[in-house]
Amino acid sequence: MPDTDMNTSDLIVIGAGPGGYEIAARQAAEGRAVTLIERADLGGTCLNRGCIPTKCLCASASAILQAASAADFGVELGEVRPDYARAAARMRAVVAGLRDDVAAVTSKCNVVRGEARFLPDGTVAVGDEVYSAPKVLIATGSKPATLPVPGAELAITSDDFLCLDSLPQSVAVIGGGVIGLEFASIMAAFGVQVTVIEYCKEILPPFDREVAKRLRSMISRRSVKFIVGAAVTAIEEMPDGRRRVVYQGKKGPEAVEADAVLMAVGRRPVIPEGLAEAGIEVDARGRIVTDDTMQTTRPGVYAVGDCNGRMMLAHAASAQAEVALGADIRLDVIPSAVFCEPEAAMVGLTTEQAEAQGIAYKTSKAMFAANGKARAMGHADGLVKLVYDPETRRLLGCHIVGPHAADLVTEAAMAIATDSTVDTIGTTVVHGHPTLSEVVKSAARQAR
Repeated sequence: MPDTDMNTSDLIVIGAGPGGYEIAARQAAEGRAVTLIERADLGGTCLNRGCIPTKCLCASASAILQAASAADFGVELGEVRPDYARAAARMRAVVAGLRDDVAAVTSKCNVVRGEARFLPDGTVAVGDEVYSAPKVLIATGSKPATLPVPGAELAITSDDFLCLDSLPQSVAVIGGGVIGLEFASIMAAFGVQVTVIEYCKEILPPFDREVAKRLRSMISRRSVKFIVGAAVTAIEEMPDGRRRVVYQGKKGPEAVEADAVLMAVGRRPVIPEGLAEAGIEVDARGRIVTDDTMQTTRPGVYAVGDCNGRMMLAHAASAQAEVALGADIRLDVIPSAVFCEPEAAMVGLTTEQAEAQGIAYKTSKAMFAANGKARAMGHADGLVKLVYDPETRRLLGCHIVGPHAADLVTEAAMAIATDSTVDTIGTTVVHGHPTLSEVVKSAARQAR
């Protein structure tokens, strides 16, 4: 039984990922007593098993591709020999350094190591210690999801992948979403034969279909094979130890053979024990139910980030935590990005979403091929597509595939959040020359 002595503070934060540690550190810096509970490594999924390690590997993949094309820029490098073990070691060193940074910024918090569980009275127990605060913030993140198919245990997850020091010669990736595409892009750069199997008719289901289709075409040129509209039904182990992914395709049952299978079908929330007993509702998909202020069904208890399932992005978790503590932030305008080669990014409505919601819209486009900076960089493929209201000319959405798409989309996010028009981007704001941002400006000027 928990000890009756109570550890009290102004705020309890459960989970030291971006949704947890950033707000905990800020509140502690402002003089509040903060208890930060973490069962594993500081930094959470993003730092240890998600955003940061994958971006390190994406940077290595980009370096390989740049080295391979160096002769086109007048630089002779000789044979390019990728070394995944060194790339993985660099990734872990970067993660370790950033983890130390998180420890430093949370030094004013009472950091408690262990598994948090809720008690019926709304207090939080870790082992035999009980913690109490007028506000509790749940930011427990998520873990890789798996398909309920025979042989699912034969596949590795993204967590498993990041523990590898060498890569197999061939991999079948189940899932053509953000996680699947990023790992497919990384592996292709290191010479792995990659096949991506996606259930939907197109990769990146939440993205604009035109952008997703173009991205698929661009990645296909790097010897990544895509199979779309395919429902995986089983994973089998072959006599030689290789894997066989069986799927239902357009022509009936088919299969892909590979040395390994990566399961990349999304993530599912991780939630503390005792929620039901404490009056905190969880829906049928395992997500903690919250209102628009991120408050759960128990007053004073909030849930942010992956555990509420609203938007599984690190920056969304950070923004939701700010909202939970009273900040005025537009949570309906959050950009998403895929850090493959090339990048893809989006914010706001797609044309498919606008049609489904009965919202009038028009689109305008500009190609990177017409941009001087992109041509100089050797990255002239891709486009910017804007979605806007034909009457008010307010920007409704922006969709990009091309170099530095994740950076460029922020301008559009700012415009949408401030109810700006395409004319503001295309005419009012002066864009530097030569810059990639001029592609966004060109797309805005095409709006008629």
